[in-house]
Amino acid sequence: MGQAGPFKPIALVVEDDVFQRELVVALLEESEMGIIECEDAEGALGVLDKLGDCVSVMFIDTNLTGKLDDVELARIATRYYPDIHVIVTSADAPPKSLPKGVTFIPKQWLPLDVLRATPRSLH
Repeated sequence: MGQAGPFKPIALVVEDDVFQRELVVALLEESEMGIIECEDAEGALGVLDKLGDCVSVMFIDTNLTGKLDDVELARIATRYYPDIHVIVTSADAPPKSLPKGVTFIPKQWLPLDVLRATPRSLH
């Protein structure tokens, strides 16, 4: 039998802008995380339904396309998957209705801002 490899935390990146999503993915890959990408909240919910207990970090942009918005996605994630560390980013002010425990990073963030927000969320 083969040996299991070391645990690799998974980050779910939810961003509709391809350039921004690729930048976040590159940053998190460099911190040795497995990455799952979605362009909208509905896709992210599908991932959570299948792999939610395996996801360590969820990085969500505001103003997503689709029916669900960033705040509702963050609310669902924190309610049903409390071990996921949720990070929301926006060029606007932080939404007042973000769930407790969600980290907000204003755009234009620096790569170090994203990396600083993720280490405590590895489970």
